[in-house]
Amino acid sequence: MDVNAYLKRINHKKPIKPDAKTLNELHFAHMITVPFENLDISLKRPIHIDEQAIWNKIVINYRGGFCYELNGLFAWLLKQIGFAVTYLNARVYGQDGRLGIDFDHLALLVQIPGESGRWLADVGFGDSFNEPLRFEMDIEQIQGLRSYWLEQVSVGYAVWQRNYDDTRERKYFFDLTPHNFPEEYEAACHYQQMSPESGFTRSSIISRATPDGRVSLEDGWFIRTKNGKRKKRSLTDEIEYKKLLKEHFDVKL
Repeated sequence: MDVNAYLKRINHKKPIKPDAKTLNELHFAHMITVPFENLDISLKRPIHIDEQAIWNKIVINYRGGFCYELNGLFAWLLKQIGFAVTYLNARVYGQDGRLGIDFDHLALLVQIPGESGRWLADVGFGDSFNEPLRFEMDIEQIQGLRSYWLEQVSVGYAVWQRNYDDTRERKYFFDLTPHNFPEEYEAACHYQQMSPESGFTRSSIISRATPDGRVSLEDGWFIRTKNGKRKKRSLTDEIEYKKLLKEHFDVKL
């Protein structure tokens, strides 16, 4: 990996070393520069998650991706710097409370050399925490106008989010069993691209964090959240969509 090229991609210009400060800075930089997106699925372009493929897509071609791509590449960067990284099998909670398939989502457990503390890192879940979460149970960790915490459940852990309106929701479940990437995630990645049951085949989205909120293009809508206030308007045509795609995400399909 060309670490400097990766750091340039996420506009990170500070010194790096395997410590908590660097981990937090890299996580935040990634969230506000590299979009969460599934545009290739609607374009019928296959998504591959080997390291070279995700490097070419995200760093060389300045695109975004979904969890297997974004967290897969971020894990590679962290390991190059000297962090210890475990690939986790995460499963997203549906609106009915049911969990998605195995390897529904890729999240990362990160440990700093010489320290006992651990962190949950995730730059691939879309609208979520911008900085990694300390791996401590039932402690609300405030980030801007929202907060997050981890809950230990019978066979693993659940990630919770407190929203702008003070409602709470479970985001996803995971356990700490180590897994091999990309081999163990390839079947789920194929499912997400092809199955009519996958949310990624039913909608199109590109979204990234901003210092004061989030900006998204989703199914014909332009959505902007700023300081907890969300505004949404429909797009006029394909020309406007392409203009906003370039303006807010520096993407040209």
